Parts: sequence; C-alpha cells; structure tokens
Amino acid sequence: MGEKQQFGRGQAFRAAAAAAKRLAERPRRRVAFLLGAGWTEQQVESGVSGAMAGCRGQDLYRAEKNLHPFEEILWDDAYESVLASGQILGESINLTRQLVNEPPSRIYPESFAAEAEKFAEEFGLEIEVWDEQRLEDERCGALLAVARGSMRPPRLVILSHMGGDARDPLLALVGKGVTFDSGGLSIKPTDSMKTMKCDMAGAATVFGAMQAIARLELPINVIGLAGLVENMSGGDAYKLGDVLIARNGKTIEVLNTDAEGRLVLADVLDVAIERRADHIIDLATLTGACMVALGTDVAGLMTNDQPWCDAVRAAADDCGESIWQLPMFADYDEQIQSKVADIKNVGEGRWGGAITAAKFLEQFVGKTPWTHIDIAGPAFLENPKPWLDAGGTGVFVRTLVEVARRWNA
Repeated sequence: MGEKQQFGRGQAFRAAAAAAKRLAERPRRRVAFLLGAGWTEQQVESGVSGAMAGCRGQDLYRAEKNLHPFEEILWDDAYESVLASGQILGESINLTRQLVNEPPSRIYPESFAAEAEKFAEEFGLEIEVWDEQRLEDERCGALLAVARGSMRPPRLVILSHMGGDARDPLLALVGKGVTFDSGGLSIKPTDSMKTMKCDMAGAATVFGAMQAIARLELPINVIGLAGLVENMSGGDAYKLGDVLIARNGKTIEVLNTDAEGRLVLADVLDVAIERRADHIIDLATLTGACMVALGTDVAGLMTNDQPWCDAVRAAADDCGESIWQLPMFADYDEQIQSKVADIKNVGEGRWGGAITAAKFLEQFVGKTPWTHIDIAGPAFLENPKPWLDAGGTGVFVRTLVEVARRWNA
C-alpha cells in the first residue's frame, strides 16, 4: 500500500477496491477487511466505498458474471457512522457507474430522467423535469438544436436539496447528459463512437453526488442540473452554418455538430444562473483535446475564479481523484469569436481545444464563480484497472460530496 506518510484517502479507496475486485472473482456472501491499524475515519470511509466499487463490474448483461458483489462487508475497527457514510458513497458511485454502463437503448433522455425521479422520491430530493415543450417555452435554443436529429425528445432535470437556511448560499452542480453521441452530421468514425454511451457521465456524476448529499443529510442548499439529449444525424439534425439562439440571448454559429456538449451546457448553466446559484461546478466528457493534453487518467480543471477553483482542487486532492488546472488566458477568447454570430462553437483548429471549449462555457456564467471539470478521460475505462472494472468509473462523485461537506462551513 506504499509509504505510510503518503497513504491518503485515494490510496485507501484503491487498496480496498483492489482487494475487493480480486475477491469478487467468485461469489462470496461475506467478506471482512482488516487493513492495518491507524486508519483515519476519512480513510475508512474511502476504503468502504472502494470495496463496494471494486466488487461490482460492468457485466450487467452477462449470464456468467465476471465480478460478484458481496452480500455483506465487515470492517475491522470502524464506527458505525463511518461505515454508513462509506456505504452511501459506495452506492452513489455505483449508481453513476451503472447509469454510464447501461446501453443507450436503455438510457436515453426520458428514461434517464425517470431514473432521477426514482431516487429523488426515495431519498427526499425535490425534482423538476422539463419536457420538450417546457424547453421551448424556456428558450433553450442551443440544447434543443442538439436534440433535433434524434427521435428521443430531450429533457432537463433539476434536483434540489435544501438542507440549509433559506438565506444560505446555493451551490449548483451541472452535468452534461448526452446519452449517445454520434457526432451528428459531423459524424464520428466507428471506433470513436463505440464508447459514446458514456457521454452522459457528467450528468450521471451529478446524480450520484446529489443522491449522496441527500442521504448524508448535509445542512446545505444545493441543486443538481442535467441537460439530457441524444446527438444524432436524423433528417432534422442541426447543420454546420446554423446560428442558434441560446437561453441567455447569445447567438452561436455552429461549425461542428460534434462540439455539442458545450451547446447543451450553455442553456443549463443559464438556468443555474437564473436560480441564483452562488457558485457553480460543471462536469462534462467534453473534449478529446483534454485527453491529448493530460492523458486518460487526469481531468482538466478550468475556472473564472481562482479561489473557487482552489477549493474544488483541494477537495479532489484530498479524495485522491486526479485533476490538473489548465489556463484560461483572455487570448483564447479570440478563438471563439464568430464573423456571423456572437460566438462559434469551436476554436481555431486543433490547438487548445479543451480550453476554447471552457472559454465557450464561460460566456454563460457571467461573474458567478464557476469551475469546469473536463472528465473525458477518467470517466470511462476502456480496459480494467487492478482496483476497478472497465466501463464507467464514478470518478468525482467523492470530490463533489467533499466540496458539499465543506460548503458554507
């Protein structure tokens, strides 16, 4: 497990998950963990959540399972309250992973919203679901344009946990929920499309975090918002050269229909602003450029407010979830300027694509402190790790919950 002085919550998660994954290779009703003395409560909580993630795989539809979740986990020398919170985190991570791992024929905008309604009712979250007519009435022109090429109508989901005083500040978590991304008319090649059921991982992460926040009964006010669409190439698909009007009134020239996630987020971020969010975090499998920059194991972090970004990064570092900040220099703004509209949905060529995408999103948050996390790399594993099966990872559920725990502290 490495040097003791370097052993933190991230290492605890991976150590327990690796043990669980190995043990889960055959059915076991009860498994006990004794991983040495001196673990802090935070490390035990992370270890319990890791054990629950490690024993569960992506084999949702295999007759013969590769991994067999345990019926019961015992943990040496731990408080019941810590075990309970670790279980909540583990189940919330696995909710996110299962949503990502489901095929796009099962998880599409309507069914995704229905899943949110189920756990919202179970755990006491308030929920609003905007259907296509409501989205029209709310002038969500950018989100609706992306959805036009699909038979599946779009949805916007708003989950609310008001655990604080009415006068307390409001935290908004925003997720990209493209339940399948063909690229639209800028169609992806086959190999690039194989894993595009995972393009809703940002929304799934927000849903997992909101479930955990509600179950932990955190005394804060937080809303989770997700724009849910399919990006397809049907006869009414939006086209290159189209000019869209976003909810905040900005006009957007479309020069690549595969740069669709930022269009969806544009309208959802504006809803968060209208709900008077004091701080915003958005998560999205937004750009391949972020994976070129940072690899597949590290998320990109971009912001308009450095103290808020530092708080998010500190939470991620403490949880052991890998993240790295990219610059948001004003010079990048020039790359998204359009000759026919206010802005365009891609930058100038390949270079700095993760940053120009974030610069696009920045146009829709005003002065509100906002941090964007590009999770295109770590949200989905094409090959298994020693501690986790391939497929959806549930990454940053723990970080969002940690941010919420520190919120308004």
